[in-house]
Amino acid sequence: MKVTLLTHTPDPERVAAAAARQCYSKFSATKAYSDLSSEDMKRLLRKIISSGHLSVLEHASFTFVVDGISRACSHQLVRHRIASYSQQSQRYVKFDEIDFVVPESVSKGGEAEKVFLEGLEGCRRAYRALLEMGIPAEDARYVLPQASPTKIVVTMNARELLNFFELRCCLSAQWEIREVADEMLSLVKAVAPTVFEAAGPFCVSRRVCPEKKYDCPKWVELYKSKKGGAAHAHPEAE
Repeated sequence: MKVTLLTHTPDPERVAAAAARQCYSKFSATKAYSDLSSEDMKRLLRKIISSGHLSVLEHASFTFVVDGISRACSHQLVRHRIASYSQQSQRYVKFDEIDFVVPESVSKGGEAEKVFLEGLEGCRRAYRALLEMGIPAEDARYVLPQASPTKIVVTMNARELLNFFELRCCLSAQWEIREVADEMLSLVKAVAPTVFEAAGPFCVSRRVCPEKKYDCPKWVELYKSKKGGAAHAHPEAE
């Protein structure tokens, strides 16, 4: 799996900060965009994020290329509807070689891996045979499994990304989409560090656990007590 930040709004933090300043000023966002100092911009962004005035973050967008994820993963990804997607078509693209995505839980050898790989090989042989018979790729693809690899271009604005990270960086999220989310977060932090400085799962961004899994390793790591190493159930009350 590989995630690439293809492009993004130029100076995304300045765009969001200028939009925020215009909401509370008689001056145009054009003036704010050129006049805001870096420190003022950071202070303004932190203020609007902490106050929940997140609509201004929608003016900054980020486009990623995600290569080599499974169809099982892409089906989860496209459930995030405030986004734009362009996915590799199994209808128009014929797959001469298919390197299926194999979960780590079954890639450790033994009977599970044998069963899994035998199933994938059966799908691979059937797909090739159907193509050789002249069956259109759009129909032959019906035998391809969820482990089939795909490529997808994803565009999200900064506000949607914050929500995406809260849901998909969580340790309760499925492992593959969590890896995608972690990579995306790392990439956007490099170009918009203030906007995404507190981004991550709910336990990071809001200091709460909606699922109340206070024995989660991430929760324990973040909020372990200074006395005896026990985790606080409600660190937001500290």
